Amino acid sequence: MTLNGANKLNLDAKGRLAIPSRYRERLMEDCAGRLVVTLDPERRMVIYPYSIWKDVESNLVKLPSSKAAVKLKRLILGHASDCEMDKNGRINLPSLLRETNNLDKQIVLVGVGNKFEVWDEQNWNSECEDELELPEELLNSLSL
Repeated sequence: MTLNGANKLNLDAKGRLAIPSRYRERLMEDCAGRLVVTLDPERRMVIYPYSIWKDVESNLVKLPSSKAAVKLKRLILGHASDCEMDKNGRINLPSLLRETNNLDKQIVLVGVGNKFEVWDEQNWNSECEDELELPEELLNSLSL
């Protein structure tokens, strides 16, 4: 399952996010509407379809017990929260993760392949305005 595209959305007063309709059917087919919300290594809120999360979780659990690996597990697994889409395609975003990412009302849900990133709209706009500096070897490996 590939998730692509940026979607401007509003959180409701209860901190719920309505998954855009263009993803709902695929998410229902792929993972019965089960999602996992957590933080990524940059402390950005991310949402995984449960079918993909199982592999992410398994890979994290297999990491050695080094200090860095333990911190990474603590960050990602420690903040993981199971969510299920309701009949209106909404999920409740955990308040701690909303606070960590300064998410209030206007957000952007960005599909980045195997997961969604959740951005405060102003932070997303700033991110898009930043100059993109890519190493030459990365540019050469892409056929854009």
